[in-house]
Amino acid sequence: MATNGTLGRKLRMGIVGGGQGSFIGRVHVTAAVLDNRAELVAGAFSSDAGRSKASAADYAVDPARAYGSYEEMFAKERALPADERIDFVSVTTPNHMHFPVAKAAVEAGFNVVCDKPLTLTLAEAEALAAIVQQAPVVFAVSHNYTGYPLVRQAREMILAGELGDIQAIRAEYIQGWLRTRLESEGQKQAAWRTDPTKSGAAGCFGDIGTHAYNLGRYMTGLLPEKISANLKIFEPARALDDYGHAVIRYANGALGTVTASQISHGRENDVRIQVDGTLASLEWHQENPNQLFVRKNGEPHRIYTRDPNAPYMNASGKAACRLPSGHPEAFFEAFANIYRGAYDAMELALAGKPFERTNTIYPNIHDGVEGMYFIEQSVASSKADGAWLPLRHPLARH
Repeated sequence: MATNGTLGRKLRMGIVGGGQGSFIGRVHVTAAVLDNRAELVAGAFSSDAGRSKASAADYAVDPARAYGSYEEMFAKERALPADERIDFVSVTTPNHMHFPVAKAAVEAGFNVVCDKPLTLTLAEAEALAAIVQQAPVVFAVSHNYTGYPLVRQAREMILAGELGDIQAIRAEYIQGWLRTRLESEGQKQAAWRTDPTKSGAAGCFGDIGTHAYNLGRYMTGLLPEKISANLKIFEPARALDDYGHAVIRYANGALGTVTASQISHGRENDVRIQVDGTLASLEWHQENPNQLFVRKNGEPHRIYTRDPNAPYMNASGKAACRLPSGHPEAFFEAFANIYRGAYDAMELALAGKPFERTNTIYPNIHDGVEGMYFIEQSVASSKADGAWLPLRHPLARH
């Protein structure tokens, strides 16, 4: 069967999580197979064997390869012949299970695509990074907003100096779905996201603030130096923050802000970023992802649309497109671009060839560790009444 890859076959995917009632598991699988380069063949969809097998039917996976635990899946898949076992694992569980699952997958020799945030704690993230760095596997983190064509267009423009010296980054992610205590009503997605034992040290800032921060890092490449944050719980009796704001000082002297909310009425998934340079500014909104605004004083404002045939589109922007202009590309396609970049590296790894580990087009283990450092330093700063704390981690991408 023809594929777009170099192995002459589809990559074989296993998933941990994604069982009945899951949102992000279905997203991962849809994105993973979008380019016909992979197929889902195995899963530990639930820690309950019965529910796992029931979920397997939803994905047309052979019940014999629907496992009752990730440990069972890795052991039995590892025992299969090399031309049958899974090539990679997607980790789509709540945050508290990311570390044990990803660690076991890497140690079993499987490539990994892990949902964000990377782990429950920074200590776990650093331990996982040490393991990944010693293993011949690809490790991707699904900061999916980095996969949008016009985000990659903007990134190449900024890194090429088209905006001049970057002086300010304003990134925000505003939602309203947790305006009331849905977690007390048995809503599965709200329950684990507001539980410190499953979500981690932060709620809103860990769930979506990390996306806003990562987007600024990805698009500009600026290294952070310090952070001052204020996080707050506005909904009474909630255990974790549902609103927050942070100010970031970057190594080049630029200032950045990150604002995240899950209690703003009427807001859905309003991710937006604005970047100010000495030569121009740009702005991108996730809910209107096929337009990028570029502005210069004294000139008409420019609107870049997602058009792979337009002369203004650069190589990164074009490479992230699948459709002609006028046909909207959005969430699934952006997610699929993370997988596509990871697949290119996986095919090299499976062929025993060297592959890039740090400066990848897709978010990697370094970005995952940075995200965890951002979360923990934001929480620590807020507890210290907004004190300025270090934000550059030794594993930060340069």
